[in-house]
Amino acid sequence: MRLERLCSLASPSPSSLPDNQPNDYPIACADRPNSPLASSQVNSTMSERVDADALADRSSRTVAPPRLFRRRFLLPFLLVLPIVLYEGLLIVYPIIQGIYGSFTRIELASSAATIWVGWANYERMFSDPAFWKVIRTTLLFTALVIVVALTIGLLTALLFNRPFRFRPVARGMLMMPWAIPEVPVVMIFIWILSPQFGVVNILARMLPGVTKNPQWLQVPELAMGWMVLISSWKAFPFYSLVILAALQAIPHELYESARVDGANRLQLFWNITFPGIGSTLELLVVLAAIFSFKQFTIIFLMTGGGPSGTTETIVIRIFNTAFRFYDYSYATALGVAGFVVSLAVALVFILMQVRRTQESA
Repeated sequence: MRLERLCSLASPSPSSLPDNQPNDYPIACADRPNSPLASSQVNSTMSERVDADALADRSSRTVAPPRLFRRRFLLPFLLVLPIVLYEGLLIVYPIIQGIYGSFTRIELASSAATIWVGWANYERMFSDPAFWKVIRTTLLFTALVIVVALTIGLLTALLFNRPFRFRPVARGMLMMPWAIPEVPVVMIFIWILSPQFGVVNILARMLPGVTKNPQWLQVPELAMGWMVLISSWKAFPFYSLVILAALQAIPHELYESARVDGANRLQLFWNITFPGIGSTLELLVVLAAIFSFKQFTIIFLMTGGGPSGTTETIVIRIFNTAFRFYDYSYATALGVAGFVVSLAVALVFILMQVRRTQESA
């Protein structure tokens, strides 16, 4: 039908011609389908139609005016400009100023110009035994928080991944510790650990051998333990939520196939669950290390770094050096040291991700 229509367009009917004009047109293709002339006319007509359609389509594409082109070109840069300004003014610029200040002697109470001292602040820092004690305390606190918080987060995620009644309500209540600000958390735990009327003391006296109220925040070993527990209690809901999302992304068919093969729960966890959430756990280890490394509010309000510097991490040391002893130059050097440690942790995670990507490729 399409061929006949094209042929009829190529050869007009005799009735449409004037009486005085001879019919010089070839016979229609429908009458002579095997005619070479008819085939050439059909091909010519089809090519003319294709060229006409292409020309019409090309002409319908109007060229954007210069103003519209400039808007489309500048729009991505305008959208990214606020975050670039934020990062530059509030993050990059303070880092550069801190690094520069660590090589100078800053006297805020004096009108004298800043004096360049070179590596003097770093030489003092590396030769200071208190600095290495602070680093050991910080690393110990960070490692304990990572282990405790991620362990509790993993266990709660495995629990809430199983179906049971009122599971949505339980998941909502799980996020309450993470949603409460740190200052109210500190006030709650100060009341709980109070030597006079604390709830923990009532429970402790029920244990055999405990006859008087323990001084939870005055004993060095107990103070560090409580800092770890409180920080872990505040942070574990976030880790649990992320792990729960990773657990729900594992296909259930893998568990069903493993159960058919006779795998027990421990084998299911070790061979399916743990590899499935491995990359997520690596990310959470880095996040937990960074969050606990810069933990300030809970430690400062609970113990202030005491007793006897047992809970004094590097951020507490920086605050005390800058705003209690007014040694700003040395405080900036300590801040640069903490920044380098955090950057090293982030680089370790990046290298682990690169290695995992290469192994999967």
